[in-house]
Amino acid sequence: MKRQIFSWLPLVTLVLFFVCEKQNHADDPAKNSTQKTAKKSSSSNTKSKPDNEGLVALNKQKTVLLDVEGKRLLLRTQVCLQEGVLEMLCCKKQTKEHESILSIDTSAQAIHAGLLAIGAKAGSPVKFSPKYQPPQGQKLNLYLQWKDKQGKLYRELAQDWVRTATNRYFTSKLDKLPEGVVIDKEKNELRYDDKYKELIWFGQMSIKSRDDFLAMSSNKSFQKAINKFYDESQIHTMKADWVFAGSGFSVDETTGKKIYHAEGGDLICVANFPTAIIDINIASSSSGEGNLLYEANPDKIPPRGTPVTIEISVAKK
Repeated sequence: MKRQIFSWLPLVTLVLFFVCEKQNHADDPAKNSTQKTAKKSSSSNTKSKPDNEGLVALNKQKTVLLDVEGKRLLLRTQVCLQEGVLEMLCCKKQTKEHESILSIDTSAQAIHAGLLAIGAKAGSPVKFSPKYQPPQGQKLNLYLQWKDKQGKLYRELAQDWVRTATNRYFTSKLDKLPEGVVIDKEKNELRYDDKYKELIWFGQMSIKSRDDFLAMSSNKSFQKAINKFYDESQIHTMKADWVFAGSGFSVDETTGKKIYHAEGGDLICVANFPTAIIDINIASSSSGEGNLLYEANPDKIPPRGTPVTIEISVAKK
């Protein structure tokens, strides 16, 4: 399959058409007069505005909505996971719900076009060879909006729903174990790999375990590794930023069909994927459940099935 990059002009043109139509209606006095009359006649029956009023739908499902005036892209999603390790914040419906907090019924291209419409500039997805390069692109702000059973509205940073995973391996380079240090494999999770010259720890390290290990040796490299394990294995809210990586197109040389890579489901990722539309701007492994850096934060996430709106805007520099 030969990789080629294709222009987003057709999709963007369609988005701009909708935007211009909306503006034309707003500037039409007769249209406005009719709308005002209609609003007055229905005010007694309607106490609030429809959720999608003033928004431009970019797909037939009306789950990708453009807020022209607010320069925001709104995604209508649902909670599909409350606990577990993560590859994504949001995936396409019926793709990767087992490792994503939210899912949405839409094409990936509609989201990409919407991001371009709010002024976001696509960069480039993660690269793993010849050497690692993190995802690049316009920095984005993501907020999550939802209502509880009582109808109370909440709005939080998307990062608050993602926290560091603790049920995984942590490694640190160490040329050799310090003299006198003996690792009891029956009592703790500390290991030393003599082949790769690495000290290894699994899971969340307690203060007692940290202090016991530090008391084994005054070797600076060993102590640095132990302190690193302790710090990294504690639960923290995700601090990384999301960027508009942009995924990519390729063409099937047999059929000639253009394929947008993110249609496989990789919409908003917390593990690096070369197919992602939106990814985090740091190294985050996507290889193997035991290596994933992040997990869902059950203290923040509402029940499965809860409708959640992802609000995306371009971050200010």
